[in-house]
Amino acid sequence: MVIDTNVLVAALKSKQGASHKLLMALGEGLYRPNVSVPLFIEYESVAKRTGVAAGLSEQDVDAILDYFLSQSSIRRIFYLWRPCLRDPKDDLVLEVAVESQSEYIITFNKRDFRGSERFGISVVTPREFMMEVLK
Repeated sequence: MVIDTNVLVAALKSKQGASHKLLMALGEGLYRPNVSVPLFIEYESVAKRTGVAAGLSEQDVDAILDYFLSQSSIRRIFYLWRPCLRDPKDDLVLEVAVESQSEYIITFNKRDFRGSERFGISVVTPREFMMEVLK
């Protein structure tokens, strides 16, 4: 599975909801996210924007991202599936999902990933993933 940036940001913004629970479940070994270097840079860039992770210091954000990365499978992208989606940043997510043969992309913006199904990838919200996969 691959996590869209908006899910990671939601987990940093609030301890409530499925995004935070998904992030907390990393340590349980129930799933292993896939990430590429460009996608991780996107995570870091957005997470460190002013006001995104209110109440967390830059060191806190670094520690969370470091832990996320330590629990992830780092994928090398040799073939770019671009452009495939409307937003090039969403293509970063799709490329990792295709390369890793992921079953899921987890996002709040399911419409942004129309076309992912041709690669056999289901696009689900964090709540749907938690209910469907992490029962």
